[in-house]
Amino acid sequence: MDMLLLIIVFAVVLFITFAAILSRYKRCPSDRILVVYGRTGKNKEGGANSAKCIHGGAAFIWPVFQSYSFLNLTPIPIECNLTNALSKQNIRVDVPCRFTVGISTDPENMTNAAERLLGLSPKNIQELATDILFGQLRLVIATMDIEEINADRDKFLINVSQNVELELRKIGLKLINVNVTDIRDESGYIEALGKEAAAKAINEAKKSVAEQNRFGEIGKAEADRDKDIRIAETERDTRVRTADANATAVQGENVARVAIANSDAERREREAEAMRRAIAAEKVQSAKALEEAYVAEQLAETVRAERERASQQANIIVPAEIDKQRAIIEAEAEAEQLRRKAKGEADAIFAKMEAQAKGINEILSKQADGFGQIVKAANNDTQKAVLLMISDKLPELVRTQVEAIKHIKIDKITVWDGQNQPGGKTTTANFLSGLMQSVPPLNDLFNMAGMELPKYLGNDKPEEPEA
Repeated sequence: MDMLLLIIVFAVVLFITFAAILSRYKRCPSDRILVVYGRTGKNKEGGANSAKCIHGGAAFIWPVFQSYSFLNLTPIPIECNLTNALSKQNIRVDVPCRFTVGISTDPENMTNAAERLLGLSPKNIQELATDILFGQLRLVIATMDIEEINADRDKFLINVSQNVELELRKIGLKLINVNVTDIRDESGYIEALGKEAAAKAINEAKKSVAEQNRFGEIGKAEADRDKDIRIAETERDTRVRTADANATAVQGENVARVAIANSDAERREREAEAMRRAIAAEKVQSAKALEEAYVAEQLAETVRAERERASQQANIIVPAEIDKQRAIIEAEAEAEQLRRKAKGEADAIFAKMEAQAKGINEILSKQADGFGQIVKAANNDTQKAVLLMISDKLPELVRTQVEAIKHIKIDKITVWDGQNQPGGKTTTANFLSGLMQSVPPLNDLFNMAGMELPKYLGNDKPEEPEA
């Protein structure tokens, strides 16, 4: 239960962490600019970037180190009704304009917009742009004449666009459209220019009408003269064309007769050629039909032979191959089983021998440690160390000597004691002494081992005389 609860808590924490990470991945809509500020790297000059602007994409916002905001790309209409603007001729004019501006998506302009417009409402941006537009519009009007402003509207709009675009770019905006509705001045100069132009247009129209009337009378007389000439020429041409037509008709009849004869001959020739080709084509087609029949029969026989061969292969060769593969697989399986069994036995023997070797190594190591401790206890005197070991084993040695005669069964001993034995001993005493001498004494055991029994343990070795 505790493990299940722990798993649930871990899953919830993991889900919340994943959701938090996803919430920091921000996508930028097409009508906005994503502005990331905080730690955004360094610019080309080596200084820190004030912001990173993204249009049409997405970015991951690092918690604590970064934050984000959006700039709206919706166009902003601005009414700019300029009044009493002084022109180059010192004439004050009224220029009502309607501008449409918006935040630029150029990389450099986006950075300017992020630095100067981020956090401003559309109304504040509109007021800021209006001030710039009014100033640049007055500047353009001051460099142009009334005639240029009124007559050459394209030049006026180009000048306005260039000056306004340059200033708007400094705050990250761009000019989308400009529309000048009407230009008026308080002195009536533009109206007078309009009346003068209208009068000129009316006079030009009247002059054109008079000239067209004169051209009409002259044209009528010339038309009547040309009409009489064309009638005479037409009658003459009609007679000539009639004679030419008659001659052409006779010539055409002769040519037609010759063409008919040639056509009949060509027709008969083509009919004969067509008949010949038809007969040849029939024979060729018959030959091709027989050839295709023979090829089809040969192909059928080939297919039948392939089918018979495939049938024989499926009935004989395939079962043999299957038996062969089965035998190979069984042999390989048996060989693998034997290899595994032999490997297992070898591993068992190796493990047993390794365990025995470890045991012997451990025993010898412990004995070596014990011998080292004995030598150390004997102050590194090996002779004394051997004596200590022998002292420790004396009970076992004595027990061994006793065991040698312990199990001798003597039912009855008869002793004739002569009382006069060599050495002053009785016969009984000599018997017991000989019995004890049959057991190897300790001194002999030590001598066989190449060691000397201490004197206090009964060493009866005669002392060597001093030199």
